[in-house]
Amino acid sequence: MAGKSKKGLTYYLLYGVLYLHALLPFRLLYMLSDLLYGIIYHLARYRKATVRKNLKNAFPDKSKEEIIKIEKAFYHHLCDYFVESVKTLHMSNREASERMKFLHTEILDTWVAEGHSCLLCLGHYANWEWVTSIGLHLQKETALGLIYKRLHADAFDQLFLKIRHHFGATPIEMKRAFRRMISYQQEGNFMTVGFLADQRPSRNQDQYWTTFLNQDTPVQTGMGKIAAHLGLPVAYLDITKVKRGYYVGKIEILSSPGDQDTPIDITERYIRKLEETVLREPAYYLWSHNRWKFKRKG
Repeated sequence: MAGKSKKGLTYYLLYGVLYLHALLPFRLLYMLSDLLYGIIYHLARYRKATVRKNLKNAFPDKSKEEIIKIEKAFYHHLCDYFVESVKTLHMSNREASERMKFLHTEILDTWVAEGHSCLLCLGHYANWEWVTSIGLHLQKETALGLIYKRLHADAFDQLFLKIRHHFGATPIEMKRAFRRMISYQQEGNFMTVGFLADQRPSRNQDQYWTTFLNQDTPVQTGMGKIAAHLGLPVAYLDITKVKRGYYVGKIEILSSPGDQDTPIDITERYIRKLEETVLREPAYYLWSHNRWKFKRKG
């Protein structure tokens, strides 16, 4: 009981401190981001070895100077992503709609209107937390869900659940995703479900190996399996960072209703689309994640 109370206190303290920061205007938050960059990159050197290794393996033809340039731009963006995510705690619908725009949302509205739940897959690219504001651009009948993976730290898990629920999205824990989607289908409720599908699978998960960013890469197939087994159409969200604090997400069809695609078909199309996004502007991908920790046996 005492443990639960302590965890709750930690969350409220964390939330209180970050909410005070969320009250600041973006101009001051970006000044804070610049300060944070100096601490994280030059002093703490946060996961710098992992980032450098990932960039060198992904871009073997680039010079050391080019790699360092991308590396620095990544850390600048990572700090922006953090303060922008915190700002979500005190961000109006109008401000979110101005800063995160979406193209071709009619694709999702049409699928739901025709009686199909659908998946919207994306990667850890640009500001994926602000993608939950897509609900502001969809028809009222188009409910929004979000698949998430529980964080190890309870306080941060609660905080990011609050951030992701800010614009009305319904968080769905990854291990319960398949059952929840079946329940929605059986109840006659249709929704668009966001899916961050580029996380590294654990060793005991089903893995599909492919080439991603010049490297042998294990990929989660859960998104493809849910789509194939339930007959769900799938779209990809291609995000572009227009300038600091402004993004555009373009919706592209990966699999339409009635297509007889296998989980691997869908997974492979998604990976190729994500690769195109990253190669266009590599600094905005999450290079600090140890994405290529596991090697293919044999």
